Amino acid sequence: MPMPGQAGGHRRRRSRYRVTAGAVAAGVSRRGVSICFMPDIEDTNAAVWKTDIGVNFWKSTENDRERRRAGHRDLLAELLPFGVDEPFTFVDLGAGTGAAARTILDHFPGAHAILADFSPQMMAQGVLELARYEGRYTYVEFDLTRAGDWPAPIPVPVGAVISSLCVHHLKDERKQTLFGEILEHLAPGGWYLNYDPVMPPDPVVEEAWLRAGDRRDPSAADKRVHRTAEEQFRYENHVRYMVPLDPQVAYLRAAGFEGVDVYWKELDFVIYGGQRPVGIGHR
Repeated sequence: MPMPGQAGGHRRRRSRYRVTAGAVAAGVSRRGVSICFMPDIEDTNAAVWKTDIGVNFWKSTENDRERRRAGHRDLLAELLPFGVDEPFTFVDLGAGTGAAARTILDHFPGAHAILADFSPQMMAQGVLELARYEGRYTYVEFDLTRAGDWPAPIPVPVGAVISSLCVHHLKDERKQTLFGEILEHLAPGGWYLNYDPVMPPDPVVEEAWLRAGDRRDPSAADKRVHRTAEEQFRYENHVRYMVPLDPQVAYLRAAGFEGVDVYWKELDFVIYGGQRPVGIGHR
């Protein structure tokens, strides 16, 4: 859905996504602790994912989330241009607990994963969930919001870079610089693929997405209207920098990728990506 302040979205969302009188107060949850109780900072993404609360929420919704997304991650792996037994190294940006990386490691027994994340809590949980892949992965602390040199443990070049459910947390300018950095870290012919939610491009599309979603989940409309303060906080943080699909595809092309395409899309979730041209070497 459009972010507050986005053309055509703010006025229409106010009644649909309000917090009702029955919601808990900001800063308080039924468990006594809330992600709403945070300093007034420009961007709360780091604050959310560097807390046990953020990770506990992620874990509490894991089974349903992974059931719905397993096929999407399979497609992410199937799009990569490697033989089943071919050895290669790939980077998983914003890897979290490593769900996407695990799928690729399962598809390609010779692959090695560099999991880049900035949340110690998520990485600690990831080590537990990656126990059976010991020796096939490395965690690297990396704050994607900061442009510039990547951490030294990330080798150059790598065969592929993936990202899953993290690029939408970045400002537009950073999306663009990140795509350029990814291109520089890929081997010629290497691939980048991103699995992420996007904003609708206009109100007509927004209504269609909502209509389909509400028919699939008859409780969805009521949940939108009756969010708790904590749920509203989490939602607003989720959509803060989310943008439509077309600009992001254009950013990839502008960065120098070829074969750029939307390889899968269903309502607001997409997989898009492209290849570093074979003829472009490294400086």
